[in-house]
Amino acid sequence: MNRWYCILYPIYNSSYNLFRWPKFGDPGHIGPMKFESTDLSQTRSAADVVFAALRTAIVNGDLENGSQLRQEEIATAFNVSRIPVREAIARLEQLGLVETRRYKGAFVTDLPPQEIAEIFRLRALVESDAIRQAARQMTGAALSDAETAHLAFACAVTPTEWMEQNRRFHCALYGAGGQRHYLGVIENLLNLSDRYLRAQLSLTDGQQKAVDEHGLILDACRSGDAERAARLTAAHIEDAGRALLTCLGH
Repeated sequence: MNRWYCILYPIYNSSYNLFRWPKFGDPGHIGPMKFESTDLSQTRSAADVVFAALRTAIVNGDLENGSQLRQEEIATAFNVSRIPVREAIARLEQLGLVETRRYKGAFVTDLPPQEIAEIFRLRALVESDAIRQAARQMTGAALSDAETAHLAFACAVTPTEWMEQNRRFHCALYGAGGQRHYLGVIENLLNLSDRYLRAQLSLTDGQQKAVDEHGLILDACRSGDAERAARLTAAHIEDAGRALLTCLGH
């Protein structure tokens, strides 16, 4: 594909801020936001920065399914050699976000329906057990963070806000269990599924349904009912998967 978008140029302040770059080849226009570009050629973690920016662009839907990742253009945009770009793409491929086609290059993965269904089945299994363990040792801090995310999700108006607060809600609750390996697996699964879920939330009444279901999960965690929290979480994820496949015409 000749036209694709990428979020580029972290600005080093207290944290990285990522901005959308224009279509490659456009003559000098950088959109409504003006900022000073950052030369990453001397940055030790250049591969990490490229990886994080591309991953964010894919998960947020800025890089569409099937988009080609052109190494030369990405390297030029970041002012780095192709080496950190190749490393970043290899890491994205390990996460299932990118696939390399022989003699053609790297492309954003477009998952077939059966793989989407598999991801949601796996999410239901892993996340229901994660919250079962977490609910038995739920902390006030975790509940407070989840409640804040729950309210923010209900008030969100953009797909990006939906996905950020949805992830924050679930991970706040799962994190109470102190299960870093569970959280690592869950993060990878969310990276694969979030870009599809944003389409489902945009085209259906999925946001309000999710708000209601989040409220029930939160109530179960408040009361320490681990089994109920697990059942509700599994049903929540399975329903979202079915709704997504229906939305995609399957």
